[in-house]
Amino acid sequence: MSGNPVIWQPDTVRIRASAMYQFMRQQGFDDYADLHEWSITEPAAFWTALCDLCGIHFDRPPEKILSRPDNMMDAGWFAGAQLNFSSHMLRHKGPEAAIVFCGEDGTRHEISRDELRDMVARLAASLRAVGVEEGDCVAGFLPNCPEAIAAMLATTSIGAIWSSCSPDFGTNGVVDRFGQIEPKVLFATNAYFYDGKTCDTRETVAAVANLMPSLVATVIVPFVRELAIDIDTGTAVEWQDFLAAEAKLEITPVEFNHPLYVMFSSGTTGVPKCIVHGHGGTLLQQSKEHVLHTGVGEGDRLFYFTTCGWMMWNWLVCGLGTGATLILFDGAPFFNNGRILWEIAERERISIFGTSAKYISEMENLGIRPIVEFSLPELRSVLSTGSPLAPESFDFVYEAIGSDLLLASISGGTDILSCFALGNPVLPVRRGELQCKGLGMAVEIYNEDGEAVIGEHGELVCTRPFPSTPVGFWNDPDGSRYRAAYFERFAGIWSQGDFAEMTPQGGLVIHGRSDSVLNPGGVRIGTAEIYRQVERLDEVVESIAIGQNWQDDVRVVLFVLLKQGIDLDDELIARIRKTIRENATPRHVPAKVLSVPEIPRTKSGKIVELAVRAVVHGEEIKNTEALANPEALQYYRDRVELAT
Repeated sequence: MSGNPVIWQPDTVRIRASAMYQFMRQQGFDDYADLHEWSITEPAAFWTALCDLCGIHFDRPPEKILSRPDNMMDAGWFAGAQLNFSSHMLRHKGPEAAIVFCGEDGTRHEISRDELRDMVARLAASLRAVGVEEGDCVAGFLPNCPEAIAAMLATTSIGAIWSSCSPDFGTNGVVDRFGQIEPKVLFATNAYFYDGKTCDTRETVAAVANLMPSLVATVIVPFVRELAIDIDTGTAVEWQDFLAAEAKLEITPVEFNHPLYVMFSSGTTGVPKCIVHGHGGTLLQQSKEHVLHTGVGEGDRLFYFTTCGWMMWNWLVCGLGTGATLILFDGAPFFNNGRILWEIAERERISIFGTSAKYISEMENLGIRPIVEFSLPELRSVLSTGSPLAPESFDFVYEAIGSDLLLASISGGTDILSCFALGNPVLPVRRGELQCKGLGMAVEIYNEDGEAVIGEHGELVCTRPFPSTPVGFWNDPDGSRYRAAYFERFAGIWSQGDFAEMTPQGGLVIHGRSDSVLNPGGVRIGTAEIYRQVERLDEVVESIAIGQNWQDDVRVVLFVLLKQGIDLDDELIARIRKTIRENATPRHVPAKVLSVPEIPRTKSGKIVELAVRAVVHGEEIKNTEALANPEALQYYRDRVELAT
């Protein structure tokens, strides 16, 4: 990948105005590579400087920044310190907008910083009144709305633990998640809007509440006010009735590693893992990414297209700590004429626009070109995650959205609630690459022998401690499941499960998930490498590749979703194979190419190679509730005969 061209370069004025440049110079460095090396070799100094930069308030200062630095699994951070995530999020006061909500149905309303603080105070008082204490769990089954943020901040302000999922989950999907953590209070919506339809959730809420005896209250947010609040459960109370009449904001200081969130793995092959993240690690890591790597600051208008079931919601919320205004959207991203997000971007003067790689590729398919359709003078950054951003999508962003943008393809995970590699305002953008390793993150690419390599494919690992490693898994008292998930592939080294490549200039390329890596003839191939080639063809909308066990080996089977009216004939199959062979390697060429009407995805938009592979091999899919379109798997099940 060393030949990847620079497609955007920040000018000197922009570089010097960035927090990253100023921080780098304050620490006595002239370039990012030296700053990064210092951040991983002197972690105590780096994270202390980061706290100073971001104004992290400790109710009780740490006695020691890092203990057991040579032990990834048992390293200790900020021993003795006390703080609270919510305190940092609510530190900005005044009449300025903290949150602007924009609904698919045209709804728009603002909540000021003072109004948010008041709402959090009243909710926290009500939570205490019903018996929620430090260490209890509170859950949210909500759209991406201000009430979800307020409920989360109220929960965590008293030392309770927040967890959420989006309201498009069915009963089993919700209970599979929340049933494991036994919340005392459930915040739930009566309905939500999606693609012009009103989706009534009252039956689901009632079923969930009645299956969770731990609940003392089910607080109903009347998101669709035309629908009555008639939830059939003895614990239901309407949002407005639950709010205390008046309350003072009281925030409970907690230990650095006190649980803040329970996040869930996608759970497409079994019951989701419950990943526990702490106050301090989440606050430090996400603040670093917002302030330094993304350049978010007071006065910015920060947007990320997400639901409450994706980690990017948690990441977005941390922007409150910078003094930025959060722009929320709930609904279908291509509703009506397909341009609703860009209409919002223009109207709300969004400066940082975050979305998924899938959204960007679909924009191109639909011919949406904001650069000529909208006035976006404040927009300076576009962020993309969820799956690898294809090189061609880099081209599209600069051609169709803006020529002077920082395009940051970022990669991390629910596992760390943050990023391993991401953007950087002082570095150029190279086609198809993530700009850099994150500060404080000792990221390497290991080959099969556990050797760090550059310019070769391998496993993305982190070799030194970082503060946002999970506190652990829920109901894993000896830590065995947690250790098995991340530290067994390379003993004592964090293995993220991404198949990636480090470029000579310090960037990264993600080639897909390690657990979906194809292995024909013993050669490891990332699925993203195939997708990048086949989706260059005009006839192909999207694709999904799996490895099928075949004659004591593995062969590549490629499923393609074609544009309407296009048939998969022998000529197109030949062109698909030729494109892959010429632009990748002969090993990447699929043995079978099959047409499908739909690509199965998780509710956060990620394609699910593992579920398709399981179906093709006749294995049971245990948790289809995690999928946005589980019915799509039936087609793959029916196609098994053609793939043999």
